[in-house]
Amino acid sequence: MSKLLIIESPNKIKSIKKYLGSGYNVMATKGHIRDLPKSKLGVDIKHDFKPQYINMSDKKDVINSLKEAAKNSEQVLLATDPDREGEAISWHLAQILELDLNDNNRVTFNEITKSGINAGINAPRKLNLNLVDAQQARRVLDRIVGYELSPFLWKKVKSGLSAGRVQTVALRLIVEREREIEKFNSEEYWTIDAKLASGRKTFSAKLFGDKSGNKLETVENGSIAQNIVDSLADADYIVQEIKKGKRNRQPAPPFITSTLQQEASRKLGFTGQRTMRIAQQLYEGIDIADIGATGLITYMRTDSLRISEEARAQANAFISNVYGAKYLPSSPRYFKSKGNSQDAHEAIRPTSVELTPERVKSSLTSDQYKLYKLIWERFLASLMAACVQDTVNVVIEASDYLFKASGFSVRFDGFTVLYEEGKDEETDGQINLPEMKEGEVLKLREIVPNQHFTQPPPRYTEPTLIKALEENGIGRPSTYAPILSNILNRDYIERVKKSFKPTNLGMVVVDLMTEHFDRIFDVKFTANLEEKLDKIGEGNLNWVETIRDFYEDFDKHHRKAESTLDGKRVKVPLEESDVVCEKCGSKMVVRSSRFGKFLACPNYPNCKNTKPIPEDEVKQACPKCGAKLVKRVSKKGNKFYGCSNYPNCDFASPGVPTGEKCSECGSFIISGVRGRKYCMNSECPTRQKK
Repeated sequence: MSKLLIIESPNKIKSIKKYLGSGYNVMATKGHIRDLPKSKLGVDIKHDFKPQYINMSDKKDVINSLKEAAKNSEQVLLATDPDREGEAISWHLAQILELDLNDNNRVTFNEITKSGINAGINAPRKLNLNLVDAQQARRVLDRIVGYELSPFLWKKVKSGLSAGRVQTVALRLIVEREREIEKFNSEEYWTIDAKLASGRKTFSAKLFGDKSGNKLETVENGSIAQNIVDSLADADYIVQEIKKGKRNRQPAPPFITSTLQQEASRKLGFTGQRTMRIAQQLYEGIDIADIGATGLITYMRTDSLRISEEARAQANAFISNVYGAKYLPSSPRYFKSKGNSQDAHEAIRPTSVELTPERVKSSLTSDQYKLYKLIWERFLASLMAACVQDTVNVVIEASDYLFKASGFSVRFDGFTVLYEEGKDEETDGQINLPEMKEGEVLKLREIVPNQHFTQPPPRYTEPTLIKALEENGIGRPSTYAPILSNILNRDYIERVKKSFKPTNLGMVVVDLMTEHFDRIFDVKFTANLEEKLDKIGEGNLNWVETIRDFYEDFDKHHRKAESTLDGKRVKVPLEESDVVCEKCGSKMVVRSSRFGKFLACPNYPNCKNTKPIPEDEVKQACPKCGAKLVKRVSKKGNKFYGCSNYPNCDFASPGVPTGEKCSECGSFIISGVRGRKYCMNSECPTRQKK
């Protein structure tokens, strides 16, 4: 009889079987197999919040197959993912398959490689019931909040809304930032730059003070700035002081889940969900030419910065061989994880640095290659020597005023030869200053007063919101992508370029939740609750008592809110557009449906006129009737270019018309992805050739 090894994803079966051999039967649960029922709360509040788990209806065949296989196996090993969620799935499997919880039948794989599989198989353990309790507590908390507050929103605002213990706090951050922006009063200020020359080289220096010790990095208005400029008309610009130094720039640590999502957004334009989906593929295993199925990265849901000594040694040898010994630091670099991190896993790293991005590129999709390259380079750079820079700071005297110029040059590139971390905000570029001497008189090319206005705090982008959630202790690595997806899909926020802007609906929901449940959706309270969940996982808190403490306060707020708003509804302000209803003359408003946003007449039901939102006008006119073309979205979510004269003109195209006609069939030539031109007629011989 063979041993039965149960994993979550069927995509790992091929890779794992390759390493275990014929003595094992590997089967997958395809995710969770038991959960709380969808049709009701499923938590017995009166009896210690006991969860009422049921077998998932769509997993009936999977469960039956697992039961049959377990009967015919000499041993069952539970190898679900190495996190709280995976531990809980293994516990549910043990219940369904009637396994002994005292058996050492739980194995985990940090990486899907020969060494990773063997390490897991050779170290079976008992199920960690503390981790199971922590997952169970989170599931019960989220179910209580979601199932009790979502109906509250349906009654008080509109149907189809949802509230979540963590998602509402994330939404609150976005709304509060928008309110800061709305209240912000911009103030004028001025700076003064002098363009100076030493020999043939020109550089800029900034006014920063005067000889009396007054700071003048900024001045209040243009009059003051001009007076300073006028007083410097005949001044000599003399180098007063030159300070030279050296600084070491250290590399960023290897990726954890949150930083991977942030960097993939900055550098690759990936959403959190896209990043995690591709990372899952890289972890589960890819068929690599001449190697076969193998996992390319370690487990991707982690907040630990730990690196195994074996991986460190392999990376150090690679760095020394490829870049030279000088690219290794004098002593090994260790990164300290945050206090609340789960150190069960390593940081996200390649399973073998020998599998370079270029070596595996032909076996990967474009997205897989981009993300793997990012992970590989970040990991290797984190272990490389610091970048050494020579710095120079020059103070320049001009009459009663002092100017400053700073710059640096790279003495040794270190880790930057391979990788540099992306930034959320632009920084001043490197200034290469000419060689100067103290006492040297510089030539003034130009002195420029610059007008500025203070700027409001920026809207959150995906990387900055994830960073804010992480810094505030809101949610955990695996929850960031679903949080953003939820509040986007519920129409609580919208993307404006790369930033998140709350909708009127999102603002109404946050205002309602914070008015009646302010403590429940408070950032610090939510972070404290996350810490309690961590303590449950460590065995230092009882999960039932933790939920009871939460529920007493939550239920009190809920009852009071229901009483206060009895029979009342909150109206969501409609967004008025500039489009005039051609049937009644009113300005149309923006409404939403399950297919997305559309324009509707505000006089409904007397006027039922609706039309798509004309998103982006296209310079090229409609080739059929000459009207404007607009970018639209179909019911299936596909973008296309359609005539603004619809339904009188039915022109629609997946690309922008170029104004040319196809020489083969006479149809229109359109410009598609990356500017490639092709005939829009799918039956055209030119398309068939391709």
